[in-house]
Amino acid sequence: QVQLVESGGGSVQAGDSLRLSCAASGSIFSIDFMGWYRQTPGKQREPVAFIRRDGTTYYTDSVKGRFTISGDNAKNTVYLQMNSLKPEDTAVYYCNKYPIPSVYWGQGTQVTVSS
Repeated sequence: QVQLVESGGGSVQAGDSLRLSCAASGSIFSIDFMGWYRQTPGKQREPVAFIRRDGTTYYTDSVKGRFTISGDNAKNTVYLQMNSLKPEDTAVYYCNKYPIPSVYWGQGTQVTVSS
């Protein structure tokens, strides 16, 4: 079982930046991909970005050019650098395995962007 702890969210204005962190522990050694997901009320949780252990990254179109996912294998930590934030980025952000996440999600971290 993997334990996931997200942090780094906050309330900011449009155009500002945030850096999210995800610390993983437990049965993590076989994980090939980690991803960031986000969820707003009334919508399904959606993937935002994911990263392979070799550093290959992928992004959903709405965040390309603004967000950067990275990881530190030695620290079992994944990051999401979020620049040029927009109000539509407002959501609770979670990390988990990709493409099949664990059924046990972390608490998430709230990101609120005001215009």
